[in-house]
Parts: sequence; structure tokens; C-alpha cells
Amino acid sequence: MIGLLRGGRMLAEESPQLLRQQYSAESLEEVFLKLAVLQNMGKRRRSSIAKEVIDNVTVPAISNPALDLSDEQDNAEISGEFGDNISMTSAIPDPISTPAVSALPVPPEEDVSVSLCNKQFMSSSHLHAIIWKNFLWMLRNKGTMLFIVGLPILQTFLFCYAIGHDPTGLKLAVANYEMNEEMISKQYCPSIVGCNQTQLSCRYLDMLVRNRSMVMIFTHTDDEATDLVRQGKAWGTLTIANNFTEALTDRIESGRYVDDGTLDASELKLRLDMSDQQIATLLFRDLVDTYYSFVDHQLSDCDINPGVARIPVIYQEPIYGAIIPSFNDFVAPGIILTIIFFLSVAITTGAMLLERNEGMLERSLVAGITGPEILFSLLVTQFTVMFSQCVFALLVVFYFFNTTLTGSIWSVLTMCVLSGLCGMSYGFVISCAVNTDRTATYVAMGSFLPNVMLCGIIWPVEGMYPLLRIISKIMPLTKPVESLRSILQRGWGISEPTVYYGFITITTWSVVFLFMSILLLKFKKG
Repeated sequence: MIGLLRGGRMLAEESPQLLRQQYSAESLEEVFLKLAVLQNMGKRRRSSIAKEVIDNVTVPAISNPALDLSDEQDNAEISGEFGDNISMTSAIPDPISTPAVSALPVPPEEDVSVSLCNKQFMSSSHLHAIIWKNFLWMLRNKGTMLFIVGLPILQTFLFCYAIGHDPTGLKLAVANYEMNEEMISKQYCPSIVGCNQTQLSCRYLDMLVRNRSMVMIFTHTDDEATDLVRQGKAWGTLTIANNFTEALTDRIESGRYVDDGTLDASELKLRLDMSDQQIATLLFRDLVDTYYSFVDHQLSDCDINPGVARIPVIYQEPIYGAIIPSFNDFVAPGIILTIIFFLSVAITTGAMLLERNEGMLERSLVAGITGPEILFSLLVTQFTVMFSQCVFALLVVFYFFNTTLTGSIWSVLTMCVLSGLCGMSYGFVISCAVNTDRTATYVAMGSFLPNVMLCGIIWPVEGMYPLLRIISKIMPLTKPVESLRSILQRGWGISEPTVYYGFITITTWSVVFLFMSILLLKFKKG
């Protein structure tokens, strides 16, 4: 049973289905329009547009018991376009006959004991209706759904192609005084293999070009090489003495008896552009690693133990991870969880605000549907989208790009799903707390950077300020990122504290966000 009121008068009071049948209407809005026309019949109108609209409405000749205008005056006037902002100085009685209808006897009151056992928390019929309504929206908006499902795949591709790879084609300005004028002009330094002590500097530089993809720019002096770095045409300078080959050979053969001049001439003098720390660090690593390989090859060709020229620190096989670490393996767990988390925030916030802005949320609540039922229905429908996003993103990361996976794929999938559920719950909180899409976008964007910076995604938590470490530990993604990193790199299972702490943290935040959403739906006005 519903009631339709206008201008302080009850126009009708019946069930929606009966009203549509009586007034030959397809919707309650059409029923209300016809009742408004009946109410305005015989009144003067100051709006010609309203008269044209009303003249096109077919009103059935039926009685309306609820339409009672008996106390209104004979003359009336309607002001406002389309009947809005109605101001009636007087009115006429309902032109349709209104026979008296005897009221039905009131049934006796029944004493019903209220307890948690017989109180229904969720109705299966309500859930079926609103879940089906949400799925229908998805089926009718295929383009939007394809974009939502394909967006994490695109972002994962961009991450795997753009992040974690060693830079190539780095230019190095070399002032090699072992080269003559002709070699410098032709930008060519000949490399001689085998046990041959001839221009060892060219052999070393050749290994840099072949193994590390560096680009050599040969200059006459080290000042000229420095000018190239100052002009941004090279990332560093490398200076090699004119007697480098003899000094290096003497240094290896003489050992502790070598003089200071020989030591100085056998050294490679390097100056780097440290404005880009990552490139400078990788460039230094490549120069040092190539030098070790160069000395090993040279001594092995001459049947000398390569350990003679090595530093007395042996870098053995690592306990976890690869001997040459990849930044991609470090960042991948955080990026995966962040993508899934904030895409879930976006799709859930959009779905909830659509319900509110279209008036469907208020209609559902008026129809008797509870807040938990609305949240659960959105969880079911959005979970389907989120789960497909997780599966496709993991397929791209592990089976297309072969990212390191030492632990169980099911543990990884569970963590990603829990991250998506937490993001959906956070999206519910945002959409229930704000009223517009713009405000929701600001809140989501404002919470993105703190999560990325404070959750150990791009930099270890141990490098943060002590106060920020405390804040970081309670963030939603900090422990889950550590947990997923341990699963991928160390192969740990759920029994390890570092792993199950992540699962407990993400689950707890999901419950907290859902509880906040229910409270906001129940108590927030408007």
C-alpha cells in the first residue's frame, strides 16, 4: 500500500499494481500525473505550457475515494510551470463522484515476542531482486563492463613493460689515453682476445658495449668528457691512463710490492651524473661487474687463478631471491595489490553513488530493503567483476611476463581477492559519506598516494622516519604487501607469521569498512 500526496492532499492510497490498472498507466509517475490533472480540473492556470501538457493527458472516468477536496472553495488558481510550486487560493470539489467507502474493521493486535532468533536480518526475496537488478545493469552496459575488466589488464601490462628493467643505451664519455688520434676520430677501440697484454682497456670497454649495451663516446681529454656530462650528453666519465695495460699487469704480478704510481695508473677513474640515482647506481654496478668479468677472463686465458685479482668477499648464492636482484620483483606485490584495491574502490563507489543519485537507494529503503541487504547485493555483483580483474591481472603478471613465483598461486589469489574486498568496503564508506562523484574522486585520489608511500610499495618501511613506521604498520596494505612479497620471493606458506599477519590485517580492515558503511546508511541523513 502506498499513498500519493500533492498540495497537502491525499490523491490515492492503494497498492502500486492496482493503481496502474485503474489508471491504465505503465508507471506510478504516470498515475501521479493523471491524479494531478484530476486535482487541477476546473482551476485557472497562469501557465500556457502546463495547459498544453495537461490537455494531452487522458484521464479515466473512475472514482477516487482518497481524493477528498470537499473543504476547498469554488474558485481556484494554479500557478507555476507544470504544476510545480502549487499555490491554491481556492479549489473545487473532485469532479469525479466519490462514494462513501466504509472502513474495514481493525484486526486485533497480536503479541509477538521480538528476539534475535525470529528477527530476519536478510530476506532472500529482497536479495534476489536487487542482485538481479544489479546484474541487469551490468548486462545492459557491456562497454562499461569491458572497460572496467580490461583496465587492470592494461595497467598490469604497462607496469610490467615500464618498471623494473635495466636501462640500456646509456652513454659514457671515455678519455682513454691508450688510444691514438685515429682511433678517437673513428670512435673505435680494437679488442684483442686471448692471453695478450695489448690495450687491455679496449677489451674492457668492448665487454661493456657487448654485455651491458652501453654507448661509448671517446674523447681526447677528460675535460672534454666532463663537458659532455655537463651538457647532458653522457651519464658519466671514465678516464684510463696511457700505461693502463702495463700497470694492471704489474699490479697483478707484483702484488704487495707494487709502487704507488703503478697502482694509480691501473685504476679506472669514474665520475657519474648522480642527479638520477637509479641510473647512476645501475651504471656503477655494471662497470664494477664488468671489471670483475674482464679480469677473470684475462687471467683464465693466461692460465692464472682468477681469485688472485678478486676482493676477499665471496658473493655466494642468495638464500632467497636471485643473485642479480630485480626491482620488478620487489615492486610487483605492492603494485598488484594497489591496482586491485583502488580499482575496487572506484567501481564500488561509482555503483553506490549511481544508486543514490538515481534515487534507487531511497526507493529500495522505502520498499523495506535494509542497508545490509543493499551492501550485500552490491558485494555479490561487484565481487564478480573484481574476481575477474584479479584472475586476468595475475595471468598477465605470472604467465605472460614470468614474474618470480616461489610460493602457492592460491595464496596469491586469496590475498588479491581479500585486497579487492577491502577496496570494495572502502568504496562503500566513501560513497556513503559523500554526496557527489567529484567529492568521492577527491577522497579516493587523496588516499591513493598515502597508501603508495606509506605501505612499503616503492621503498622499504625500514627506511622511513620512526613516527611514520608506526603509522605505516596500521595501514591497510602494509602487512599484505609484506605477506605477498614473502609468498612470491621466499615461498612461505600461511603458517608463517609474516604471511598470516597480512591476511588478518586485510580481513580486519574489510570488516571495519563494512561496519562503517552500515552505520552511515543507517544514521546519515540525506
